[in-house]
Amino acid sequence: MKMKTIGIIGGLGPETTAEFYLEILFSCHQKNKKQRPPILIWNVPLDLKIEEDLLLRSKGEERYLPFLIDAAKRLENVGADFLVLPCNTLHIFIDDIRKAVDIPVLSILEETANFLKKKKIKRVGMLATSASLQNKLYEKHLVKEGIEQVIPNDLDQARIGKIISKLVVSRHANKDREELLKIIDKFEKKGVSTVLLACTDLQLLIPEHSSLEIFDTMKILADASVDEILGE
Repeated sequence: MKMKTIGIIGGLGPETTAEFYLEILFSCHQKNKKQRPPILIWNVPLDLKIEEDLLLRSKGEERYLPFLIDAAKRLENVGADFLVLPCNTLHIFIDDIRKAVDIPVLSILEETANFLKKKKIKRVGMLATSASLQNKLYEKHLVKEGIEQVIPNDLDQARIGKIISKLVVSRHANKDREELLKIIDKFEKKGVSTVLLACTDLQLLIPEHSSLEIFDTMKILADASVDEILGE
């Protein structure tokens, strides 16, 4: 069968890009055992200081845009049929990326909101970067579907930021998973039964045991990407 070629704007962060790539391969194999999918990845050559400023200080996101536009055009020029950006925070630039190329760009925000709508979820706890929350990336998409987002307190949000910054440079430890689980469990006291990992790097620390239902936005985007690859 003729598969579409996916172009992945990668490296934001590296481990997440690798996991996203493997998830695409695994999911495609589950649906089509005769052929591996064509995948293109451009690893964004980003200055790590820019990354640190965004993750820890929620500033300087505009410095990402030239890198993202360059990546999108490179992937389009070498044959990608559609693009994905497995990073929630940088979807602040999704409209700019779409304007820069002539091929479709899937949105993790749109795919996740649609997923939650199909699940008939009306209230969700958000685990995201401070930049994502400040820019209200998910809010308009969730409100449109009648879904309320519940966010952590300021202290827990600062802890989440530090955990994410360690994930991006592959320095996370088991204690980070334990701390994340404690933050997740606090949502239950707020009457929340569903938690959204609205930062793709957090999938690297998905707790094995939680009384709450946890959905991973990276997996949601990967599933939507596989459907696009296979033309479903």
